[in-house]
Amino acid sequence: MPPMGKGYGASLMATTERGDGHDARGHPQARSEATGSTATQATGSEETREHHHQAPVKEHPEGGTAAALLADPRIRRRLPTAGTALGAGLAVWLLGGWRLGLTVAVLVVIGDVVRRSRKTSSVTAWQKSSAAERRTEKQLKSLQRNGYVVLHARAVPRDDDGVSDGRIDHLVIGPSGVYAIDSEKWDKRLPVRTMSHLKLFHGPFNKKDRLDEARWEAQQASSILAARCGFEVPVQPSVAIYGPSIPWKVMRVRDVDVYAGNRARAYLRRRPKILTEGDVERIFEAAQQALPPKYPD
Repeated sequence: MPPMGKGYGASLMATTERGDGHDARGHPQARSEATGSTATQATGSEETREHHHQAPVKEHPEGGTAAALLADPRIRRRLPTAGTALGAGLAVWLLGGWRLGLTVAVLVVIGDVVRRSRKTSSVTAWQKSSAAERRTEKQLKSLQRNGYVVLHARAVPRDDDGVSDGRIDHLVIGPSGVYAIDSEKWDKRLPVRTMSHLKLFHGPFNKKDRLDEARWEAQQASSILAARCGFEVPVQPSVAIYGPSIPWKVMRVRDVDVYAGNRARAYLRRRPKILTEGDVERIFEAAQQALPPKYPD
């Protein structure tokens, strides 16, 4: 998604997360003192000059290596796991022997590694724009066994000069069709409402521009994929909203499907199949080539 519309208006309500030195050569007092100094001071003893020019010796306190390790954030993140594994291992060791204690400690570490891997995103951390996108990505992973494939953070070039001006958070291709899903985190204190399927409001803010942006991205992707595949490829735009309560399951507003973010998986599952396995593979390959990553490596 391009920066022009993402979080428009809602950011007004949401809370955002975000020594002096002296030049000795230019100091007038130093120059006057140097002028008024006596010859005896200018020709001081070698011991005095050595005292002033000798580089200070830095003393490294004992335990400096341990302090440096503790300062590493990667080490600090693993300390709770190490403590838990050690505690569990010692407890079982006292009750059942050292072999059983060691086994329990290893299992604790393995379990933590598995838990962390499930939270890992396929999009590099610095490339992510919001936690909402990661939550949607996690839901979409489970659809792979149903024949769906997903491309995250794909650029949408303009027609005229090919400059990447838009971004689709999640391009989903599967048996039920092709979808351009944008994930949004809105202020949960403001209600979400619609008017005649033509207007979407978040509190007092009209989200027309955000919906038009999502629709434009999907239309661009549809035209590009159709040219690559040789047949029409409709792309349905949608916005998954996290934060405020959404008083409907799926609402189509200005041709864009709007729903609560935690319904992204159900939104795709409960649809009739219109694409064959070959169609899905062909569209996926075309999308990989025609819609490049927004943040290339």
